[in-house]
Amino acid sequence: MLARHDGAALGNEGPTSDVTLSLDSIDEYAYPDYRGKGCMDESGFVFAIGEQFTPGPSTCPCLCTDEGPLCTKPECPKLHPRCVRVDTSQCCPICKEKKNYCEFRGKIYASLEEFKVSPCEKCRCEPSGEVLCSVAACPQTECVDPEYEPDQCCPICKTGPNCYADTTVIPAGREVKIDECTICYCTYEEGTWQIERQATCSKNECQRS
Repeated sequence: MLARHDGAALGNEGPTSDVTLSLDSIDEYAYPDYRGKGCMDESGFVFAIGEQFTPGPSTCPCLCTDEGPLCTKPECPKLHPRCVRVDTSQCCPICKEKKNYCEFRGKIYASLEEFKVSPCEKCRCEPSGEVLCSVAACPQTECVDPEYEPDQCCPICKTGPNCYADTTVIPAGREVKIDECTICYCTYEEGTWQIERQATCSKNECQRS
């Protein structure tokens, strides 16, 4: 009976002592002191001194030193100025979504949309959010009296190709009698009218009255 009683008493005290030892043991295992020995990441993996490691999924790379992790943030690329959604779950922020439109002179244009800001200036909204414009280059007209039409960039020859015979405008394609002694025609060469715009003229013997 005494033996059983003493055993019961020891049994009452024993578990208390065992629990204390177990807690101390768990604490030592869960929170070990690795200073001067290594470094631990968030998952519990231990790295040796001198090793590079990433403590967590959203942290930057670190170097394990005697004093603990030495972490430096790298030079991250700049985010696009039109970025509207940023992912910060990694070491460097990443743009996940950019504006799919352009703002130009107070107006909104969809990506890849082409538009005119003047009769001669054509623009396009690029996927990058930038607007690229180009100015039309008008070809040389085939007349000396071109006219501009509303909403058109380049002038047109309403009366067709022509040129000057002195100060007189004559049509191209045929000889024109300027006076009793002079016949002129517009010079045509290689499919285009000469840039000089002056007619080629010849003088004949005039009939005397």
